[in-house]
Amino acid sequence: MRNFIISGVIFLFLTACAGTGTDEKYRDANMDFGAIQNIAVLPLANLTRDQQAGERVRDVFVTALLATGGVYVIPTGEVAKGISLTGMTNPTAPSKEEILKFAALVKADAVITGVLREYGEVRSGSSTANVISLSTQMIETQTGRVVWSASVTKGGVTFKDRLLGGGGDPLNYVTEKAVDDLINKLFM
Repeated sequence: MRNFIISGVIFLFLTACAGTGTDEKYRDANMDFGAIQNIAVLPLANLTRDQQAGERVRDVFVTALLATGGVYVIPTGEVAKGISLTGMTNPTAPSKEEILKFAALVKADAVITGVLREYGEVRSGSSTANVISLSTQMIETQTGRVVWSASVTKGGVTFKDRLLGGGGDPLNYVTEKAVDDLINKLFM
């Protein structure tokens, strides 16, 4: 009987730890998000080993944001041109003054910046799976204030992966799930 109880406790612990995700967000209660029509998504700070991961995730984020039909997303080429013309020293972490100057040039009501913390395959024992961890923030361009911020982590090695083996969900699917969560946190 004692072994059965210990096995049950271990099972519950492993289930609780498997495939974790975060649900963190900040939303300024005084901000009228309906007034935001044009959004510029700046390049993401990429803390991963994959040099192209930031651009891949940014592309998925821009596409999902456009797909909502609620806002216009300034094309990445125009964003790159605006970054160049304003002389932004670090587009992944711009200063308030750089954001205001950039937004006036590209006519953005808000700017989104972010940090990609994890992207790719993780290993736990003999099991592997894909994971993404991303934090984003929206800065409104009249005052330069952060009006929304959210983090998400999706994927990872689940209990099922440990028990049965397997590689988890494909990376693109995990990325889309993470981005969809961020978009939902923005509009809700």
